[in-house]
Amino acid sequence: MRTRTLGSTLTVSAMGLGCMGMSQSYHPIPDRGDMLRLLRDAVDRGVTFFDTAQVYGPFGNEELVGEALSPVRDEVVIATKFGFDLSSGAVGGLDSRADTIRRGVDESLRRLRTDRIDLLYQHRVDPAVPIEEVAGTVAGLVEAGKVRHFGLSEAGARTIRRAHSVHPVAALQSEYSLWWREPEGSILPTLRELGIGFVPFSPLGKGFLTGAIDEGTRLAEADFRATLPRFSDEEALRANRSFVDLIRRIAARHDATPAQVALAWVLAQGDDVVPIPGTTKLPRLEENLAAVDLALTEDDLAEIDGAEIQAVGHRYSDVHERLIDR
Repeated sequence: MRTRTLGSTLTVSAMGLGCMGMSQSYHPIPDRGDMLRLLRDAVDRGVTFFDTAQVYGPFGNEELVGEALSPVRDEVVIATKFGFDLSSGAVGGLDSRADTIRRGVDESLRRLRTDRIDLLYQHRVDPAVPIEEVAGTVAGLVEAGKVRHFGLSEAGARTIRRAHSVHPVAALQSEYSLWWREPEGSILPTLRELGIGFVPFSPLGKGFLTGAIDEGTRLAEADFRATLPRFSDEEALRANRSFVDLIRRIAARHDATPAQVALAWVLAQGDDVVPIPGTTKLPRLEENLAAVDLALTEDDLAEIDGAEIQAVGHRYSDVHERLIDR
């Protein structure tokens, strides 16, 4: 597996593994034992970068990742996230107060079976707590040896600059894919000016860009995608098939799959970009990892840009959109 560097010193596999779907959101939830094996299979195939969060489960995903990776702890990079009130054991509102961060990190360390968190993200920007205070709190955790690198998730350019002025930000994690290119506006230029890495989540459009979902697909009621306009509106699903048609044409030229082309496109956006597609199946993991070796041509990239396809439908519900920093 090739490697890439986030920030100035955090070296990871060129593709990471998003672990959220192993515990929540995409139904049916898989067997825990199967997920332990999948995580270890990922390590065997060269993946060194694993993404989890306190809120996934909540708590169960960190426990899963910790159990699976503890035997190879020094060989991998584990990223987790804080930023919500989880004091009741359920997900509450945004909470990035210093005491909450410090308490949450101690609990994450226990669940992850480790003495340090390699990359600690603020999961969502908390408007009630100045980002300078958040960065200062994380800086204290870095000084204490509990955290190695600081990251942000779905933060706007101004917030990124303010945080970085207090403590170096190694990476920003935000959604980015062929059907969500908003970060190209102000986010990516800011990251590159400051030397911050970019970690796209949902690089396969929450599964849509694989070609496996269309207007006839019926998602499980508990599947969180069923609440998202792009997946709940048949007209949007039908219109957005133009992305899959484009990807399939390019995939045919490379004897590749649509998923591999979608991931190869993300990887082609720069050596500072490390996508973290999630999966719960070994064949899909192997398919995704093969995209690291798929080199799209200049003509392929020009064809994608020249298509100028615009996604139909909002990517999030109003509730989720209110959590995004602009």
